[in-house]
Amino acid sequence: MLNLIDEDFDAMDLAHGALALNKAVNPETNSKWVRKELKRLCDEAELALVAETDQKQKFNAFLNLFYGEWDFSGDQEAYYDSNNAFLDKVLENRKGIPVSLGSILLFIGSRLGFPLETIAFPTQLLLKLSWPGEEPQYINPFDGEVVDKHTLKAWIIGHRGPLESLKEEDLEVADNPTIIGRWLALLKTALLREERYTLALRCTDLALTFVPDDPYEIRDRGFIYQQLDCHQVALTDYQYFIDQCPDDPAAELLKSQVNAMSETPVTVH
Repeated sequence: MLNLIDEDFDAMDLAHGALALNKAVNPETNSKWVRKELKRLCDEAELALVAETDQKQKFNAFLNLFYGEWDFSGDQEAYYDSNNAFLDKVLENRKGIPVSLGSILLFIGSRLGFPLETIAFPTQLLLKLSWPGEEPQYINPFDGEVVDKHTLKAWIIGHRGPLESLKEEDLEVADNPTIIGRWLALLKTALLREERYTLALRCTDLALTFVPDDPYEIRDRGFIYQQLDCHQVALTDYQYFIDQCPDDPAAELLKSQVNAMSETPVTVH
């Protein structure tokens, strides 16, 4: 189940890479249905847009289809709900976050021949639309709107601080492993908020297959084990973080936690 590291994400489209991730975290994910639904949407889009000959008009019609008739939208009311990061739930509910909606929009749009690429913008995933001979446009998958550079700069300032500026690297095309890594982090955060610790633990274990010695991931794993009453394992993970990151402010807090847990009787599982 946790053999995700063997997946060749660069050889897969983003949607199927995300599906592999979802399945690894939650084995109950209905992968077969997701693949059929993605194909069905592609077929429906091709049929609906067959009369459009101008590519730009066709793209606008595609956005109207996606966000209008199909009713996909960003989840304004429950943005951090884990359902918004599981591809099957997004396809069922027609609600998601930029990375999940963007992967579906990219999947269908690419099959329709639109020049779309992914941008791992610091605040969220964007889609880059590059018509020949024109400046690229940046699409916000949350609502399908074009975002200008003035707005992107404002997002950067809100994210990094008032003295920051929009840099070229902020708008570089990202590879699928980068997007999948960020997706995994978002999914883990959502599951932790919902106290779904068993699934969150799978996220952490998956992340550690890619970066085995990441002290922050190991710290998070320790927190999850603590919630699952596996105190001895949690102590080991916390101590690793303290040893590796002694100057991190969290290290001092964890020292107190370790001392308190060391005095607690060990639960045998």
